[in-house]
Amino acid sequence: MAPGSNLQLSTIWSSVFSGLRVKRTCTIPLPILLSCALLALLIFVVVAAAPLAAQEKRKVIIDEDCSGPGGTNTQAILALIQSPDTNVLGITIVTGDAWRDEEVQHALRLMEIIGRTDIPVVPGAAFPLVNSKEFIARWETIYGKVVYQGGWNFAKGHAVHGPTEIPPLPEGAPTTKPLNEAAANFLLRMVHQYPHQVTIYEGGPLTNLALAQSLDPEFASLAKELVLMGGSLNPQTDDPEFSITPRREFNLWMDPEASRIVLHAPWPRIVVTTVDISLKTKMDQDLISQIAKGQYPAAQYTAKYAEGNYLWDELASVAWLDPSIITKSKKLYLDVSIDHGASYGDTLVWTEDTRPHLGERIAEIQEDLDKPKFYKEFVDLVRRPTPPPTNRPAQ
Repeated sequence: MAPGSNLQLSTIWSSVFSGLRVKRTCTIPLPILLSCALLALLIFVVVAAAPLAAQEKRKVIIDEDCSGPGGTNTQAILALIQSPDTNVLGITIVTGDAWRDEEVQHALRLMEIIGRTDIPVVPGAAFPLVNSKEFIARWETIYGKVVYQGGWNFAKGHAVHGPTEIPPLPEGAPTTKPLNEAAANFLLRMVHQYPHQVTIYEGGPLTNLALAQSLDPEFASLAKELVLMGGSLNPQTDDPEFSITPRREFNLWMDPEASRIVLHAPWPRIVVTTVDISLKTKMDQDLISQIAKGQYPAAQYTAKYAEGNYLWDELASVAWLDPSIITKSKKLYLDVSIDHGASYGDTLVWTEDTRPHLGERIAEIQEDLDKPKFYKEFVDLVRRPTPPPTNRPAQ
C-alpha cells in the first residue's frame, strides 16, 4: 500500500496463528511516528546515561595525621569512605597528633578492618619544614608552655616516643604495606590525572600540601578545592587550651611555614572548619551508644575506640559531604604568623578593608551548624555498610 496524500506511512507485519499466515496493515501519521521515535530516543539516552551518572563520584584525597585507634582522625576518614558518593583516591599521612610512621600503621589497619585495602595509604612528611620539637622547647622558655604539641608531647596508651618507633597497636598490626611513593608526588599525580576534579581534604598539619605546592606551583590550581580543619579565631570556651591562646590551633601551628605556603596558594576555593565551630560539637556517650548499634566493622571499630572529645575533623568531612549542615559562614582572608616570636603559628584573619595585600587569600569560614543534623548524618555514615572497592587503575 503506497502512502496517501496526507503523508500516512504504512507498516506491515505478520502474525501466525492457527497455522495460517495473515497480513495486517496499520497506517500511522508521519508526525506521530516521528514524535514516538524522538521519545524513544530520549528514553534510551536517559537510561544509558543513568549508570554513568551513578558512577561519577566525588573524588577526594584525605591528608591526615592518622593517630589511633579511634579518635577524630580515623572517624573523619571513615565518614568520607563510608559515603556512597565519594571516590577516595588515597590517604596521605603527615606527622601531627602522632608521628608519621605510627600513623601509617593505624591507617593501614583501619583499611583492613573495613575491607578497603584498595585505597592506598601514602607516607608523607615526618617533620615540619622549619619548626621542630627542639625549637619549641627553647621557644617555651621565653613565651610559655604550648599545652598540646601532638606526637611531640602526647601519646595515647603508651609513652611518648620518637619518630621511628612504632608501639604495639591495640587494633592489631596490619599485614598490608603503604604505597611506595612520597605523599607530595602522589598528590601531584592525582591532580594532573584528574584536573579540577579532586578535593583535597586536610585534617592535619599542612606539610604534605606545602611540599606538593613547592614542587609544582600548579598543584593548588589543578585541585577542585581545599577543605581544611584548622585555624582559631575567637572561640567561646573555658577550655584553657583555647581560652588563654585563642589564635593557636594545632594543625596550622605545628608547621607554620607550610601553612603559609598552602594558604597563599591559588586554590579555586578554600573552606575552613575552625576551632570556634568545632567546640560546639562533642562525641559523648549517647552518640557512642548510637554508633555501637551498628553491625558493620566501621561502626564497631568507632564505638570500641571512640573518645569523648570534640568532633574536629568529622565536622569538616561531613560538612563537605552535606554543606547544608552549616547554617552560617563568612568570608575572611586567612593566614598564619611565621614570626618566630610570641605569635609563631597563630591564625591571622582580615576583612577586605583591613588585609595587608601580601598574598593572603579569601576563605569560607564556617561559623555555626545544625548540630542534630550533623550528629544524625555522622552516625548514619559510620553505621552503614562500607561501599565496595572502587575500580581504579593500578597505583
